[in-house]
Amino acid sequence: MIELEQDRNQFPREPLRLMSRVYKFILPDVRKELEGWRKVAGEIPDPELRKQALASIQTKEFHCQGGAVYAAANLPKRHILIPLIVAFQTISDYLDNLCDRSTSMNADDFRLLHQSMLDAVNPETELEDYYALREEKDDRGYLHQLVQTCRDNIALLPGYYAAKPYIQDLVGLYTDLQVYKHIKPSLREDALIQWWDQHKERTPHLQWNEFAAATGSTLGVFMLFLAASNEELDRGSAETIRDAYFPHVCGLHIMLDYLIDQEEDEIGGDLNFCSYYDSKEIMLERIAYIVEGARHDIKKLPASSFHRMIIEGLLALYLSDPKVSQQQEIYDVSKRLMKRSPLMRLFFFANSKWIRKRL
Repeated sequence: MIELEQDRNQFPREPLRLMSRVYKFILPDVRKELEGWRKVAGEIPDPELRKQALASIQTKEFHCQGGAVYAAANLPKRHILIPLIVAFQTISDYLDNLCDRSTSMNADDFRLLHQSMLDAVNPETELEDYYALREEKDDRGYLHQLVQTCRDNIALLPGYYAAKPYIQDLVGLYTDLQVYKHIKPSLREDALIQWWDQHKERTPHLQWNEFAAATGSTLGVFMLFLAASNEELDRGSAETIRDAYFPHVCGLHIMLDYLIDQEEDEIGGDLNFCSYYDSKEIMLERIAYIVEGARHDIKKLPASSFHRMIIEGLLALYLSDPKVSQQQEIYDVSKRLMKRSPLMRLFFFANSKWIRKRL
């Protein structure tokens, strides 16, 4: 990673510096981007597509805020990184809503919808009619605009060629997950286990649900976007970044997301990867194991203190969510995960609560 050493000085190294950039630059820019997309979504003719597009922006803004934190490590390029990250994450959230509350359970439909994410990171491909296999079709170009925004900003990343194969790898896994997790409930677990069986040599120490969770995170993609803002990025460095984020950092991200959504998913009949453990104690042990794996993996990256803040920030962000206090069992798990927390995590915990109050 010698070729990226010059970037060390751009990375915020301590929580105060990071949060200063977040409050001053990241949150306002994300809000501006989302306001633009909210206006476009509000003009979608099809009522169901409009409903899900607006809901994904309204209820999942913190996904874009969290992803855009990576732009804090290269403020001069934030005019590229923030629109790119917000557009890509908005595609993810919109399609997740469409599939979760879908009028179809057609795997081919889900795969065609998510082809938009693969096309967003591969500017050489032709855009498709991503709604061709579903009844709801007329979004007045909303999804195409999101995809094109990603491609336009990717074209401004000088190191993208080196990062591209590893971004495509992660987005490909993400797409597979979204297909298998949204098919008929009677089929999805077997489909996910068969899919894991094809890939388990990549993560032999993880259970099938933990591998699946790791594929559901966009953080590795965002870190590679950030790395691609450096013209000296090479493929070896991009591969190191991918391996430092997948599976543990990515897995931690989504396991925490599922942890706090257990009650909500049970009511909605949605798949939840935290529900496959035999006990609360085993779930806690496995999440703690993934945390340690994440901490170990990021040590191979330059400016590892920044990535350590990402890990502690994830724990703080999810464990401070209001959903935690509404679920006694999850509250108990949260207390145990927060026990003996380092000051860094407590700092991010307090800031996460403050940011939510301002939304």
